[in-house]
Amino acid sequence: MPSKLKTLSQTMLAALNEEMRSVLQSSGAQPDPFYGMIHYHMGWVDEQLQPVQVYPGKQIRPLLCLLTCQAAGGDWRQALPAAAAIEILHNFSLVHDDIEDASPTRRGRQTVWQIWGIEQAINIGDAMFALAHLAMNRLIERGVPALVVVQALRRFDETCVHLTQGQYADMDFEQRDGVSVAEYMAMIEGKTAVLVSLAAELGARIAGAEETAVTHYAQFGLELGLAFQVKDDILGIWGDETLTGKSAATDITTKKKTLPVLYGLEHSVDLRQLYAQDLVDETFVTQVIEQLDACGARAFTENKASAYSEGSIDHLHAAQPGGDAGAALHELTNMLLQRNS
Repeated sequence: MPSKLKTLSQTMLAALNEEMRSVLQSSGAQPDPFYGMIHYHMGWVDEQLQPVQVYPGKQIRPLLCLLTCQAAGGDWRQALPAAAAIEILHNFSLVHDDIEDASPTRRGRQTVWQIWGIEQAINIGDAMFALAHLAMNRLIERGVPALVVVQALRRFDETCVHLTQGQYADMDFEQRDGVSVAEYMAMIEGKTAVLVSLAAELGARIAGAEETAVTHYAQFGLELGLAFQVKDDILGIWGDETLTGKSAATDITTKKKTLPVLYGLEHSVDLRQLYAQDLVDETFVTQVIEQLDACGARAFTENKASAYSEGSIDHLHAAQPGGDAGAALHELTNMLLQRNS
């Protein structure tokens, strides 16, 4: 028997992508160059703006929004504009992140800025930001009360500010030698967790859930997002390369400022001395991992991941999601928290 998550996600994500195509002016005909760049980033067309089918990403955030709406007693179809807005906003951030990080590829293809230039990519990102807001306004057409739409739009904008604060901190950290664990946690909350939190919160608001339940769903999403990122930091150093698909040494050789590394730098003089040297080779990687283990960085990070995971599940239970969507929500949560790749 198919899982509740698999059954519902197939239906919900198909409707989500139809909604996004409507918002982003994808009618099936060849788009003009302006919308064509957006459609390229979304994986709908190739560089010549001809139709293709590219992996669109996991689309976890919009799925979380739709499942939460249904599980909180609403009709998930009413939440489709919000789910589309969240996914378009996420993709806007990727277009700009690729420029800011000088990333040449995204999902196995050249990034927008690599093909059409930085100036056009900035403009297309701006357009996607505006279109995400226009998507939110379509909630009215789905019969969502005006007061709820205004509340949702405000929370959407507040989250946009948090996202840019998180991105600012992430870029700022690249230029600094000293970054504290507390600063890092604040950064990943803004850069990653707040959008997951918004997805769950908006689903519950659109469903007309009581404010207490809305708060539990929002906190569930926040801690889920934090747990996911901290788990990612663990896998980036100690993950099984055959499962993660990347070298476990990458985060160390690039001296990426992840949670275990920052904790280690705060607590180990030997690790600080290692990171001060220019030579980065296999010996360096081995020594760094030894120091991280010796100062308790792995245990600290795993405890953080466990605490956020437990907090997320506790808030989900407190929200009392119901029906098949509630079962699917629990299934999705467990899948994200227990991943090893």
